[in-house]
Amino acid sequence: MSELEQTPREGADATLEADVFARGCTSRETLQTVTGRWGVLALAALAEGNYRFSALRRRVDGVSERMLSQTLQALERDGLVVRDVLEAIPPKVEYSLTPLGAEIAEHLVGLIELVESRMPEVWAAQQKYAERRTDQN
Repeated sequence: MSELEQTPREGADATLEADVFARGCTSRETLQTVTGRWGVLALAALAEGNYRFSALRRRVDGVSERMLSQTLQALERDGLVVRDVLEAIPPKVEYSLTPLGAEIAEHLVGLIELVESRMPEVWAAQQKYAERRTDQN
């Protein structure tokens, strides 16, 4: 069974509270999907509106077709994305966020905006770090 086809662990108690810091916590896999490079970008793009696959791939510049497909499957599996097959010739597929996906995307977009707004500080820190590393050698 592939990673994307996994179902909740047998014997897992759905009434237990998730604790991402616990080794066996099932929320870790979802957190990894959401916070991975392509998961963050796909969710943030879909927060802008629905996308067909090819348009989403163009929006998330640099992602391969295979990686985007795997990411969308994982997000769909976790209930964050809906895949809608549109009746057309040829058939077209459109992706959108579920209410849960929209809530998570809202937080991710806030984080993206924070990081983007603080890039001058990040660049300054990177430059200082590089200078220290050069001085040590």
